[in-house]
Amino acid sequence: MQYFPKKKLILPEGYFVNSSQIPLAKEVNKLLANCGCDTFPIKPLSEAIQKSNFFFTIQNQLKNKLYGFVRVTSDRGLNANLWNLSAASDNNQQLYYSILLQVTLDKINREMPGCSISVQAPVSSFKSLEESGFILNPNGIRVMGYKL
Repeated sequence: MQYFPKKKLILPEGYFVNSSQIPLAKEVNKLLANCGCDTFPIKPLSEAIQKSNFFFTIQNQLKNKLYGFVRVTSDRGLNANLWNLSAASDNNQQLYYSILLQVTLDKINREMPGCSISVQAPVSSFKSLEESGFILNPNGIRVMGYKL
């Protein structure tokens, strides 16, 4: 099933989505901790980011800080997995999540059509996930874990 966004979301002035500059694992860990997620050793996390099919970050032009992150792995046939979805816990947190989901799902639709999508995400992202069309905990399945 393909994802069709309802409307184009816009970041506040000075913020941008980046998919070319690999973020520092240390900064991703800060963002994950801020969301209440587990953090990871720097080297394995850095390798996981580099070996991902793609990633997106949300950054600010004036501040050297991450405001959002997600990375995607896929077999490019059946499955696409969103990992480490995280967003800074400020007034725009749901917007950050929604934009990360929108750009990620758009890219999956273009480059990996037909893939089933699973997500590893914190509770703070559930509202944005539902608004993006995800069904939370289908058939009582609650957790899928992967240790780095």
